[in-house]
Amino acid sequence: MMNVYLIMPGEISKELTEMVKFFTKDVDTIIIKDSDNIPNLQNKKIIFAVQLNNIGWNIKLFEILTKLYERGTNALKGSSGFILIHSPLEFYTKSMAQNIIFIANQMGCRFPGHPVIECIEDLKNFRTWEKKLKIPLKNICNKLCEKFGKTFFQDNPKLIKKPKILALHASSYETSNTLTLWRMIRRHIYDCEIREFHVENGTIVDCKGCSYKTCKHYSKRNSCFYGGAVVKEILPSIERADAVVWICPNYNDAISAKIMAVINRMTVLYRKTKFYNKTMFGVIVSGNSGSDSVAKQLIGALNINKSFRLPPYFAVTAIANDPGEIIKVKGIEEKSKKFAENIMREIKA
Repeated sequence: MMNVYLIMPGEISKELTEMVKFFTKDVDTIIIKDSDNIPNLQNKKIIFAVQLNNIGWNIKLFEILTKLYERGTNALKGSSGFILIHSPLEFYTKSMAQNIIFIANQMGCRFPGHPVIECIEDLKNFRTWEKKLKIPLKNICNKLCEKFGKTFFQDNPKLIKKPKILALHASSYETSNTLTLWRMIRRHIYDCEIREFHVENGTIVDCKGCSYKTCKHYSKRNSCFYGGAVVKEILPSIERADAVVWICPNYNDAISAKIMAVINRMTVLYRKTKFYNKTMFGVIVSGNSGSDSVAKQLIGALNINKSFRLPPYFAVTAIANDPGEIIKVKGIEEKSKKFAENIMREIKA
């Protein structure tokens, strides 16, 4: 019998109550409202129902997450998570969702593609859906909660044998600590087909921001307004892959421009096919701090928005500044091996 836990701390709005009602339709849940006496949450289905205040915070939620983290990085091992989140303003839902996912993922929780249903002030975020469905905003929210609830409870991914892995980077082979870390990881990966693609200067132009209709038109032709290497090589490689490793040095606490351009240009492929059965991983090296900022960007862009499956412990991070410094980081070889093993264990669909 499936154990479903509903983490729903603090005061809850009527909007969030309604979302939970439709998401958990015909499913019994065990509710956790505070950090006292939290049960074992390994190998469970976990719903984070989060009500934000006017500054985008929920103190009791972070008390729960803190208590769980005190149990160690295996506190949520084997569990799957989903987030229902409501804000009285038009802010904070995405940034808070990224925070929750990052913290839970570090404790072993996986998330399916599109693991967040957000509800902001006056349900404004459902207006795009309204144009298509022609029904009231409230009904759209309820409909999505019911649909994604069914999908979440049925989701039980299986290991892919001999998966196809694509590693994307925009770094220099001579100086990049991040690329060196990936090479260390790659040495420990077996029984996988691995392809690397270097996004070089002049091979990528950022998304033009075409209308939905125009983008859809190009996607049907397996093309894009700009064409080029993205259409000829990168997008077909992503479409073919079972997993994509995003190799991301920390540039001013953000993903590099060329890798971000690839993510933006993926929209034309996303119009044609979703990425629910593709797994994402991140290799992130910072000069001093901020690797979590880059990891959260990857989560927001690829897991929340582009529907990539997020495995437990999806990102490996390190701090290295001078060229070649990464190989001197204490325990980096063991860390590389452990991450490689996680990759081989977690490419599922």
